[in-house]
Amino acid sequence: MLNSLAAAAVPAVPCPLQVLLEGVPVFEPVCVLPAAAALGECPRWDEQRQHLVWVDILEQRLHRYDPATGEDSYVTLPEAIGCVSLGEHGGYIAGLRSGLWELDGAGQLQQQLAVNPEDQAGSRFNDGRCDPAGRFLAGTIDEPKSGARAHLYRLRPSGALEVLADGLLTSNGLAFSPDGRWMYHSDTPNFVIWRRSYDPITGDCGPRQVWATITPTATDRGRPDGAAVDAEGHYWSAFYEGGRLVRFAPDGSVVARYPLPVQCPTMCAFGGADLRTLFITSARAGRPGEELAQQPLAGGLFAMRTDVPGCIEPRWRG
Repeated sequence: MLNSLAAAAVPAVPCPLQVLLEGVPVFEPVCVLPAAAALGECPRWDEQRQHLVWVDILEQRLHRYDPATGEDSYVTLPEAIGCVSLGEHGGYIAGLRSGLWELDGAGQLQQQLAVNPEDQAGSRFNDGRCDPAGRFLAGTIDEPKSGARAHLYRLRPSGALEVLADGLLTSNGLAFSPDGRWMYHSDTPNFVIWRRSYDPITGDCGPRQVWATITPTATDRGRPDGAAVDAEGHYWSAFYEGGRLVRFAPDGSVVARYPLPVQCPTMCAFGGADLRTLFITSARAGRPGEELAQQPLAGGLFAMRTDVPGCIEPRWRG
């Protein structure tokens, strides 16, 4: 059963996205939904239904935001949901704590596709998405951050999980170049983004190469969280605890930084009819009270217009 977030948890009156962004300059973020999410993540634009799907990991919610009306609804799942991708036939595939699951169009669990092979007391699925051929990839998080026990997996048709990367703390930042020839991947606490060659037909991938490293400072612990790639092949990364989006060129150089009114953006996704609206999720869980008092929109869903479109998100083919 869907619940109305606009009625139940958000004090603001829902407003169509077109109205909220009217007259707003390109690259200026606007809060389109003051959702107060504990850990908002994994926005996915559904180009067929023209709405945005996103999750609140810690509240165990799968959300659906309708930009035409400003309304947001959600379904609560029995465990934490780290990532979701659209299914080719109307449902979803999602990474939860216990493993990978198929969901129906209403977001209800249908069948478990693969079990999380790690110690689920300290591991859950985190960031994930489909490759250009519709294969689902998802990584885990080592919640204690004590042993680099997280992995990046790819789901095989048999239901087996193929390990693509190991020795991780938080598998994140998964994205593909527009032609599918490059796969990007980050380990957030280690301030690193990797790139590796990828065959979109066979799924073969080359060795992992450091593509970008971020140097933290005493006053800036911004690090690469979730990401999206635009039609020009630039990689957009949400910098958790950095209060900004960073746009990287295909050679790994930084070409732009876009500040946000919250300290912890988590992921971005291109959407809208022209794919030039960038949606950004954020988090408020675990943040200091003083910070939250200064940033009341923490945990909100943001949007900003861009001058370059994104790409249509591949769907899981099952």
